[in-house]
Amino acid sequence: MKRIVGLLMLFTIVAGNYSCNAGTSSKSGGSSAVAGKNVTVYYFHFNRRCKTCNNVEKVSKEAVEKQYATQVKANEIAFKSINLDEKEGEVIGAKYKIEGQTLIVISGDKRVDLTDKGFMYANDSPEKLKAEIKKAVDGLLK
Repeated sequence: MKRIVGLLMLFTIVAGNYSCNAGTSSKSGGSSAVAGKNVTVYYFHFNRRCKTCNNVEKVSKEAVEKQYATQVKANEIAFKSINLDEKEGEVIGAKYKIEGQTLIVISGDKRVDLTDKGFMYANDSPEKLKAEIKKAVDGLLK
């Protein structure tokens, strides 16, 4: 068990080092989208995925779809799961300079990297991950 925990921690550190760092900080605020502003929550992954990888995607997708249902329907906010092992995923990953499992929120040229928090909270504290996603999305909508 200690070995699994150790490997997960190592994986999180390595994934964080290969992912792009946040270029912006975010503040909490209202959840209504500003006209003309689109926000996308991307989860980049590979074919081989562990339980945590799957949970990061599941919790993140659920957070976006439930917290921003109106904006999702209006195509103002979106969740996209991108497989880096597929050709299209490679292209999108290259565009955003993604090299490994990454959870990021992007609006225009602003981005918030939630990879570390995603892997830290997805299994045992999904509500904390949902709150972090809300904080990042709301911050980019301002």
